[in-house]
Amino acid sequence: MERKVRVRFAPSPTGPLHIGGVRTALYNYLFARRNGGDMILRIEDTDSRRFVPGAEDYINESLKWLGIKIDEGVKEGGAYGPYKQSERRDIYRKYVQQLLDTDKAYIAFDTPEELDAARATTPNFQYDASTRGSMRNSLTLPKDEVEKLIKDGAQYVVRFKIEPGKDVVVNDQIRGEVKINSSILDDKVLYKSADDLPTYHLANIVDDHLMEVTHVIRGEEWLPSAPLHKLLYEAFGWADTQPQFVHLPLLLKPVGNGKLSKRDGDKLGFPVFPLEWNDPKSGETSSGYREKGYLPEAVVNFLALLGWNPGDDSELMSMDELIQKFSFEHCSKAGAKFDYQKGIWFNHEYLMKKPNKELAELFKPILTKKGITGFSDEYIATALGMVKGRSNLIPDLWTQADFFFTAPESYAEKDVKKRWNEDTPRIMAELISVLKGIEDMTSANAEKIVLDWIAEKGYHLGNVMNAFRLAVVGACRGPHMFDITELMPKNEIIARIQKAIETIK
Repeated sequence: MERKVRVRFAPSPTGPLHIGGVRTALYNYLFARRNGGDMILRIEDTDSRRFVPGAEDYINESLKWLGIKIDEGVKEGGAYGPYKQSERRDIYRKYVQQLLDTDKAYIAFDTPEELDAARATTPNFQYDASTRGSMRNSLTLPKDEVEKLIKDGAQYVVRFKIEPGKDVVVNDQIRGEVKINSSILDDKVLYKSADDLPTYHLANIVDDHLMEVTHVIRGEEWLPSAPLHKLLYEAFGWADTQPQFVHLPLLLKPVGNGKLSKRDGDKLGFPVFPLEWNDPKSGETSSGYREKGYLPEAVVNFLALLGWNPGDDSELMSMDELIQKFSFEHCSKAGAKFDYQKGIWFNHEYLMKKPNKELAELFKPILTKKGITGFSDEYIATALGMVKGRSNLIPDLWTQADFFFTAPESYAEKDVKKRWNEDTPRIMAELISVLKGIEDMTSANAEKIVLDWIAEKGYHLGNVMNAFRLAVVGACRGPHMFDITELMPKNEIIARIQKAIETIK
């Protein structure tokens, strides 16, 4: 009987969620939904020394913002919990003991100093079948001495006993068959008595088995661990239920070679975290896609296409469309360059598609922060609709639409020099009289009346209209002038022209 698809995203709460981790979570989610499966969020917090307060909440909030819905997890609950590894100590002890009892693992008492000495005397030292016999462990020490050391509270680790000379074959859904000889593997630490916690290698194997995970979808950097994990499945007798491995291509630097890092984002001015992160240790603040003004659906669409393609020419795809098209057949083996400029393009496209009322809700916090009140939702939405074509990110909307909400305090110097001369104040005063006489300020009607007046007076159309725009906007920029004056109250327009007459020299 075919098992129900179950995937897991298992981050460590050691800091903010990197954008590469976000893509891993997204691919897990797309695959699960495409196949009618479940998405598990498991918190792998066995490395107690690297735990960072707030990181777990950050992970949950990031996934929620992106629309990656979790079926089982610390917050959601589920039949396979607990979903936090530090709460599963009792479970892991049982499986550590099973490996010891079946001679698949052994206890090692080597101190850090002894390990350093071994590394100093043996070139390329690793703890394996060729060196374990010269170290302090349960394979070399008498049984009674081992028992006494444990009874006396000596710190120890449990290491997996790798048998050398065996070809380990891993079938990966993206990379095909991967073969590694066990002789190059070291006897990995599976458990540490110091904090009574397993390491990643043991915990994730046990959890994946007990949580009935069918597919382990993770970054390429974990590929070297796959043979070890396969051997662990065999050691436990779980080979028949071992998940299928899927190792995703790396996200690469936009420029140069190597894996994408925070430094790349700092240098080129783009975020590498989904949300803003305030480091509780250093106090450093790192930018996030949400706070930079990206839309979550744009980030999802952009990330989905870094290492995967839909098999056709589609680019703009909703989450539902991504789910319908997703498969590992179209995933690349090669790393994907992180084209952050393409991410900006995606966001512009989604801004254009976003209904103006929804944009207004996203824009309101900017007005609140600036202390601007008194504008209706309809006014805000209409203003944003006029300028969103010139905007890439949410903050760009303010740059383009600020004059709708606050009168100019100054005027663009280059436009003043080019568009304002000694006759302009007189002509603008006349324009005020014309505007006062217009009852219907709809764009088409006001435009006809003003243009007819300009023609009747024999004024230069460009000079008058640019001076008009300069007075109302503060610069020669913005959407169609009469669309602006249709939305803006007439008394506000007249007040701005009057102020320009009095201010501009």
